[in-house]
Amino acid sequence: MNKKVFLIFGTRPEGIKMYPVYKALKEKRTLETRVIITSQHQEMLKQVIDLFDINVDYNLHVMEDRQTLTKITVKVLNGLKEIFNEDRPDLVLVHGDTTTTFSSALAAFYEKIPIGHVEAGLRTFNKFFPYPEEMNRKLTDALSDLHFAPTNSAMQNLLSEGVDKTNIFVTGNTVVDAVKEIVARKKDTKFQFLKEGVPFVLVTAHRRENWGKPMENICKAIDEVSKRYSDKIQFVFSVHKNPLVRETVKKILGKNKNVTLMEPMKYDDFLALLNKSRFILTDSGGIQEEAPSLSKPVLLLRTVTERPEAVEAGVVKVVGTDKEEIKKYVIKLIDDENFYSKMSLTENPFGDGKAGKRIADLVENFLSKGEKNGILRD
Repeated sequence: MNKKVFLIFGTRPEGIKMYPVYKALKEKRTLETRVIITSQHQEMLKQVIDLFDINVDYNLHVMEDRQTLTKITVKVLNGLKEIFNEDRPDLVLVHGDTTTTFSSALAAFYEKIPIGHVEAGLRTFNKFFPYPEEMNRKLTDALSDLHFAPTNSAMQNLLSEGVDKTNIFVTGNTVVDAVKEIVARKKDTKFQFLKEGVPFVLVTAHRRENWGKPMENICKAIDEVSKRYSDKIQFVFSVHKNPLVRETVKKILGKNKNVTLMEPMKYDDFLALLNKSRFILTDSGGIQEEAPSLSKPVLLLRTVTERPEAVEAGVVKVVGTDKEEIKKYVIKLIDDENFYSKMSLTENPFGDGKAGKRIADLVENFLSKGEKNGILRD
């Protein structure tokens, strides 16, 4: 009888990064692969499901307006318990750092189901930055049996926390796989909102720790620089669905004619836009990995990052959320060609685009053994 592997995710970034694993697992004749989505994000996740033609077996539908972390956690735990009671997997795979990730790992642990963590080992060493992602990662790693670390740095973090080195596998980051596939199949996209012949800065910002005053600082910095350089560069802000983010962005930037506020795009269109951009302002985790795949500089709107490899490689500069500091580096990237070149001409520190296959091979090997480190399976 084939072993069953359940992939569980709930947000767009998770879906993007789990797709290469899903694709590789589906090719394994010894494995039965099923997908559970929590719909922690709904509309944005559906875009990825449709784009990659992922077959969804179960949907928990946990999303609600102004949802809390507690409600997400409880809904995921209850929903997965029901599924596991009826359809028990041999291994659960989760990804990254969302509340879906931690809650799913906890639900599997309660049922004594082995857990594999894709993108394990990332750390900022500050439990509230990013919040709640830093602790979601640490707690998920504490519960996991297989740790698929994207880089050597992530592996070292796990080793320092006492994780058995035989359970850690450096695979590269699956987002590189996804970006390569989409860029290869995506035809040139025209964006009507762009001014012809004028370069643009792409902006995204949504982290919980940036709600309120930090988001105001970010928007004010963009407002001031965009007006100063209105004849030289334009700004495009992909505004997150969260109502607290939208209220702040629209209040400060809604009337700025040199800033285009746009709804979140389909992932393939967003990658095409990112590829056309001059550079990126973001507090996103995934964009820190996607940008190096496209040789685009990133100014990171956070005080710490769990992806130090990108900073060390030179493609990411941590600028925080102080208005004047943001302005300083945006202006520097606009005016200083040498600085721009140093940030854009770097090697990708996140892998070669074969992470999905590596993880699928490791999963198949793990399940073929029947027992590992005291974990028994029926």
